[in-house]
Amino acid sequence: MSRPTSTVRRLAPLDPRLKISALWISTLFVFAYVDVFSLYRPDVRARLDEGKVHEFAVSETFLFLTTLYIVIPSLMVALTLLMPAVLNRNVNIAVAAIYIFTIVGSAIGDWWYFVFGSVVEAVLLIGVILVARSLTRHRDDSPEAAVVAERRTA
Repeated sequence: MSRPTSTVRRLAPLDPRLKISALWISTLFVFAYVDVFSLYRPDVRARLDEGKVHEFAVSETFLFLTTLYIVIPSLMVALTLLMPAVLNRNVNIAVAAIYIFTIVGSAIGDWWYFVFGSVVEAVLLIGVILVARSLTRHRDDSPEAAVVAERRTA
């Protein structure tokens, strides 16, 4: 009599760097959609027609700083996969914490869709911090370091 074979497959643990990178990607999607949805608001469109975003005048400096604000988390998607573990941990925790602070600050007193999107962004960034904390279990947990360590023991 033969035994039934199990069709349940266990997934290999996901590299924390991939988790963090995915959290940054999700955060960027929420950033983009919340901002696009704001363009449907008559008050936002009226302020844009006046050359303002909130209380800030739309200028070259404003647009540069806004671009910088979005470029940093965009780069975090790739940097998370490329930086060594200790640097990765510290940079992800610091950048995520700063962004949580700015996101919460910008959501105060805004419409409920914006507040909701901001809460989702903050939760995703808290996830970045929590997963990033696990990156220093080993001095360098990169695949390259694992190969070097394996060769040393062989």
